[in-house]
Amino acid sequence: MQKAIVVIPARYGSTRLPGKALAEIEGKPLVQHVYDRARLSQKASDCLIATDDERIKQACERFGSKVVMTSPQHNSGTDRMAEVALKTDADVYVNVQGDEPFVDPAAVDLLINMMFENPSIKMGTLKRQIDSYEGFVNPNNARVVCDKDDYALYFSRAPIPYLNRSEFETPGKCWPVFKHVGMYSFRRDFLLEFSRMPQSALELTERLEQLRALEAGVRIKALTTNYESISVETLADLERVRALFAQRRQSN
Repeated sequence: MQKAIVVIPARYGSTRLPGKALAEIEGKPLVQHVYDRARLSQKASDCLIATDDERIKQACERFGSKVVMTSPQHNSGTDRMAEVALKTDADVYVNVQGDEPFVDPAAVDLLINMMFENPSIKMGTLKRQIDSYEGFVNPNNARVVCDKDDYALYFSRAPIPYLNRSEFETPGKCWPVFKHVGMYSFRRDFLLEFSRMPQSALELTERLEQLRALEAGVRIKALTTNYESISVETLADLERVRALFAQRRQSN
């Protein structure tokens, strides 16, 4: 029987919002909201948090999460997850970003099912259709273009494929365009291999680590989801998320 583990990388030294993993939202640290949502996955055998910071470790242990301490030298959450794979055995690992408090457990299960049902897939991710031109040209969104079988051809911070506003907004002129949703699934062997690869030229140019896999000739399956990721990158993002939580509490 195959086993999947959700790994939530969480570090203290965020560039734009240091300590955001412990930022309080509705009386809980941000990382706890991510954990509480991710552990609702029906397909994952376990959910744990990977960190290099003792403050985060202690906070996570207080709310009952399993924690794996990892090296502070890692360049990315994926590298941190690879260290987890060396210490915790599973067939599939799903990287859930530690700053997305509304993560959808159904999206996690979508990736796990794909990996369980398709042994040839080494790496998977998600995409969501972009429905506005503003979203299409927003530099904060990464885009993905795929082939007919939903394997990624390229990821970019630029608006791809090229479309002007009139083409985007004219029925029949625009085919679906997609935002990349930054959740990843890895088969264990490839996760360890990926972490040993040097950063690639396109990865460094676009600041998108999944391009390392594409440059190495590894196909990435990108499934379509309705999940709209909301991440906390800045203080403004944090205040927006706090307001969303307050609205949901009041509506309930």
